[in-house]
Amino acid sequence: MASILDEPAIRQAVFPLSVEFYHQAGELGLLGEDVELLEGTLVTKMPKSPLHESLVWLLFELLEGRLPPALCVLKEAPLTFLRSEPEPDLAVVRGTRQDFRRGHPTTAELVIEVAVSTLELDRRKAAIYAGAGVKEYWVVVPAERCVEVYREPQTEGYTQKRTVVAPAIVESVGVPGLNLELGELFGA
Repeated sequence: MASILDEPAIRQAVFPLSVEFYHQAGELGLLGEDVELLEGTLVTKMPKSPLHESLVWLLFELLEGRLPPALCVLKEAPLTFLRSEPEPDLAVVRGTRQDFRRGHPTTAELVIEVAVSTLELDRRKAAIYAGAGVKEYWVVVPAERCVEVYREPQTEGYTQKRTVVAPAIVESVGVPGLNLELGELFGA
């Protein structure tokens, strides 16, 4: 069955939600934990497969042990932007977890999404992250044993994209000194 949003005229007439309204609706219990705000639109999060969860936890453990004290890694935590509040699989932010008791981070040094069944959506999120000044964005694609690396954020998106395929090493520019051996990630 076709969705009403398939019609361009109706899609243009959709009322966008503000981040403030999104927060208020959440506080009132009107929203479930299964949605995130992307470009003023509520988007249902995809269920997490065992492969997705295992890769996210492995990445979390690898990152947590390799970050300098000025940075911390957040797992599935909100980032608050002008029109969006995504909850990326992982975000490396400047500061400590205690620095965000009163508000979510508003940018990140590095954001990582693991794309088991969400590749097109995760690629679309690149523009959202770039617009918020996220220095670097990685999309981990297990089916292709690769990581899409997006760099040099501008208002409309990243100006640089490259794909690193296992067993190569991907090096971060957003987090200097951080590198990840893809063979280690994908199991040689």
